[in-house]
Amino acid sequence: MSAAAAPMLLAWLHDLSPFVVRLSGDFGIRWYGLAYMGGFVIAFVLLRWLGRRGAALIPPYRAADAIMILVIGVMLGGRLGYILFYDPGLLVHVTSSPPWWGALMVNRGGMASHGGMIGVILAAWYVARGLRRPDGSPGKRIPVLHVLDMTALLAPPGLMLGRIANFINGELLGKIVAMPGEPAPWWAVKFPQEFPYDHDCSKYMAPEEAHQRLRAIEGIVRGAGYDGDLAAGYRAVVEKIQSGNSALAQQLEPWISARHPSQLYQAAAEGLVVGGIVWWIARRPRRPGVIGCWFLISYGVLRVLTELYRLPDANLQVQRIAGLSRGQWLSVAMVAVGAILLAIVSRRNVDRIGGWGTPRTVDRGIDRVTA
Repeated sequence: MSAAAAPMLLAWLHDLSPFVVRLSGDFGIRWYGLAYMGGFVIAFVLLRWLGRRGAALIPPYRAADAIMILVIGVMLGGRLGYILFYDPGLLVHVTSSPPWWGALMVNRGGMASHGGMIGVILAAWYVARGLRRPDGSPGKRIPVLHVLDMTALLAPPGLMLGRIANFINGELLGKIVAMPGEPAPWWAVKFPQEFPYDHDCSKYMAPEEAHQRLRAIEGIVRGAGYDGDLAAGYRAVVEKIQSGNSALAQQLEPWISARHPSQLYQAAAEGLVVGGIVWWIARRPRRPGVIGCWFLISYGVLRVLTELYRLPDANLQVQRIAGLSRGQWLSVAMVAVGAILLAIVSRRNVDRIGGWGTPRTVDRGIDRVTA
């Protein structure tokens, strides 16, 4: 259907900029970075609160140190996980401009939540060895499973903020619910970032319709004054739309498909639902590891379900195996590991720890919690 004959479309054209403040080119303060920072700040506040209520064995005065170690684990694990699971070519990608090595090109995105969790496990092991007291003496060792339980409680707000940042960036696109020119439901979103990349909707169109769409988009780009490379000109048009150019937005909207806002589905699932589950379980003292296992199970199940509405990463040569994406298979593994570990830790003859709903007193001067 041509743009002129298209009925009024209800879907919203995504016009959010990934930058809070753009300083120069691709450099500036991004929402994605603020999402990570916000998640870590919230985690710090929650960990201090849990420590003061006696629900965490990490002393409140060591909350900042523990969070810093976990931050390093998340960042390194998330980046390495993305490279190993989704884009190994970054290990051999070298350029003549900073930061030179593909693995260091974090300004172009590329973090994997599953890799971040592996990094958190290693960081939790380090924290469990005991953080030093203010006088420099060795701190008391903490069960590593308890530290992992605390990270399970701290993670959901950061996961939610990260998914909201994915939505703002227009990345990790959802499945198409209406092709260009077709009526779309009110909740659908049109992401101009789909063109001209691998998830472009033109691959699902008849050749003559795809050609018509390409010519229309090219006309919009050329009309905006960009006569060079079409992809570069299109990115410039999108940036103008993100800066508030409503005229260009109206021209482009009929040629963009409407999609599930899968990033927001995952924000709600991973932040609100998973967070609600683990915090409900943690209201009472539990054997170390129980809370973390429920995090693995609930996160894995919801990740499998929400990815039914999300497209797999376009750079993967094999995007689906037996009908499931790479992220879904990793989540299935998380559910299996969580269920097996839950059966094991639930039977361990150890004391229950924590319980934010049953506060206890904490001696803040030493690493001791008294009932």
